[in-house]
Amino acid sequence: MKPLIGLVPLFDSEKNSLWMIPGYMDGVHGAGGIPVMLPLTADADDIRTLVKQMDGFILTGGQDVDPALYGEAASDRCGEISKARDAMEYALLREALGRGKPVLGICRGIQLMNAYFGGTLYQDIPTQCPSGVTHQMEPPYDRGVHEVYINKGSLLHAVTGEETLSVNSYHHQGIKTLGRGLTASAKAADGIIEAAEKTDARFVLAVQWHPELDFHKSEASRRIFGALVGAAGKIK
Repeated sequence: MKPLIGLVPLFDSEKNSLWMIPGYMDGVHGAGGIPVMLPLTADADDIRTLVKQMDGFILTGGQDVDPALYGEAASDRCGEISKARDAMEYALLREALGRGKPVLGICRGIQLMNAYFGGTLYQDIPTQCPSGVTHQMEPPYDRGVHEVYINKGSLLHAVTGEETLSVNSYHHQGIKTLGRGLTASAKAADGIIEAAEKTDARFVLAVQWHPELDFHKSEASRRIFGALVGAAGKIK
């Protein structure tokens, strides 16, 4: 039986629609899993059912995380937020962690995870932490625009086999203070945390870049999807 990987849906507020970037699904499928786009819900019973049925999860990219979740008022630089996604992902992460299910966070996913564990975010990196590192690239998005430096001994190092990666980058928020129980596993040259993991969990890993957009070119991105699917397969 192939592991089922639940993907948090992307939400388009203008069209009032749920959708998914194909790369999330293709990355999971290519790694031997079956991707399943989840409904947008924070209902406790629904979340428990979903976590029981799925073998692993991806917290996908999307809107900014509500600053209220880390004790701040939204600045004029904060972008669109989705309270529905925030509520769902908090409930999903809580239940998944409680059941030992593997979780991979991508872009917004690392930010949401950090807030969940009590960390804070830069609401706007260009104004709060300006540097020469390109964090908001122009398309195409399947190419590297800056380096990340991976800590030896980290889960990310074990997964990728690399100490340095050239990654794509499309975000204006990022980790300011790291959440409790999380360890930074990679940073950019300007000190921005680019990956984090929970070392006392079976598989909880999050990256700030977008492996779903370059997995067809990047072996490291394929290995990240493969590690999630592999950990989920052990649930079976």
